[in-house]
This record gives sequence, C-alpha cells and structure tokens, in this order.
Amino acid sequence: MAAADRERDGRAEPRATPRFRLDQPRPPRRRLLPEYDPEAFGRLSERIARFLGTGRFIVWMTVTITVWVVWNITVPDSLRFDPFPFLFLTLALSLQASYAAPLILLAQNRQDDRDRVNLEQDRKQNERAIADTEYLSREIASLRMGLGEVATRDWIRSELQDLVKELEEQRTGRRVVFPAEERGGSDVGDR
Repeated sequence: MAAADRERDGRAEPRATPRFRLDQPRPPRRRLLPEYDPEAFGRLSERIARFLGTGRFIVWMTVTITVWVVWNITVPDSLRFDPFPFLFLTLALSLQASYAAPLILLAQNRQDDRDRVNLEQDRKQNERAIADTEYLSREIASLRMGLGEVATRDWIRSELQDLVKELEEQRTGRRVVFPAEERGGSDVGDR
C-alpha cells in the first residue's frame, strides 16, 4: 500500500522523528571552554608548588629582583624599563604570588586526598590485622582448652604407678610404699 493510499484512508503514519539509540554513544557536544585533563593540571601544579618550596627558587628570585633593581638604578634613563618606584616589578611579583597561592593550594588538596586514601587503606589493613589476631587468639584458647583434656606422659606414668601399687597390695595383702627398694633394685630403669 502506498503512502498516498494510507493518507486517504486516514491511517497516516506519524512523521519519523529521530530516535536516540541507547546502544550508541551520543555525538560529542561542542563546548565553549577548552577541555583539559585535571590530573595533568594537578601534576603540573604539584611540580610548580614543589619548585616554589625550594631554596633554588628563593635564590633565583633573589638574583632576579637584585638584577632588576640594580639595572633600573644604575643604567642611563633611556635603558631603564622600570623607573624608581618599580611598578612593573611590583606588578610581576603580585602576578607571581596570585598564581603561586592557588597552585600551592591545589597541590595541598591533592596531597590531602592522597593522604586520606592512604589513611583509609591503613585503617582497613589494621582492622584486618585485628580480626586476624582475634581469630588466632580464639584458636589458641580453644587449643589450650583441648590440651587440658589430653593425657600427658607424666600423668599416664603416675596413673600406671598407682595401678602397679594397687596390684602389689592386692597380691601381697600389704601396702608397699616403695616397691623398688624392697626388691633391692633401683628405679633408674623406670625413668
């Protein structure tokens, strides 16, 4: 049946609207701001913060400022690029400080995140160690209780000696205190 016949019968098909397929990714959207990798930026900020916290940075900063000031004081006026109040130097130092502070804070936040993850892992490892220690303590206690019911060599020897004494008493009708002494022997072989 043709599309014209369907329209005449009143069974017009709805217009096909584009359907979004769930099994396919959407096309990427255009963004106004440039994209960047937060991890790469974080690593760069940590490197900068590490460098700002070294003696090398302080030495280079001191040398740069000293050369800047000496140059702008000693050279002729035509070669000076920042006259006496040193406004350009103040601007450069302010700009450096305005970038250094957030970079240092970003590096500290990343370090705090790493510390938090390490502390969580340490806490879980300590919990496992405590659980293992408690389990082993219970096992040792149960072994000790079980060993309390086990006959030891000394206990068996003493029981056998008591039985031998009883048999001797029954056979002779008298009580023998030290049977080895009466026979004239020694008890060395019994040990």
